Amino acid sequence: MAQHTNQGAHDAHGSHEAHGSLKSYVIGFVLSLVLTAIPLIIVLNDVLKGTAATVVLLGSAVLQFIVQLVYFMHLKEEGKPRYNMMVLILGLIIVLTIVAGSIWIMTYNKVA
Repeated sequence: MAQHTNQGAHDAHGSHEAHGSLKSYVIGFVLSLVLTAIPLIIVLNDVLKGTAATVVLLGSAVLQFIVQLVYFMHLKEEGKPRYNMMVLILGLIIVLTIVAGSIWIMTYNKVA
C-alpha cells in the first residue's frame, strides 16, 4: 500500500511540465541585464533629460517586467484555465489604481 502511495505522489510530481531550459534562463538573464543597464547609463551619463528620460526609464521598466514574467515566471507556458494570468491582471489593475489615485491626490491637493 505504501508503494502505491509513493507512486501516486511521483506521478503527480512527474506530470508537471518542465520549467525553462538553460538557454531560456540565460536569454532572460542577459535581457534583464541590458534592460537594467540602459536606464542606468542614461541617468548616470545625462544622455537624455526630462520627458525623454522618463519615457525610456518607464519603457525599460515595463520591458523588464515582461521579461521577468516570460522567462522566469513561465507565464506563457501556463496551462488552462489561465488563473495566474487573471490574478496578474487583477493585481496590475489594483496597483495602477493606487498609483494613479496617489498621483491625482498629490497633484490636485494643493494647500491655499
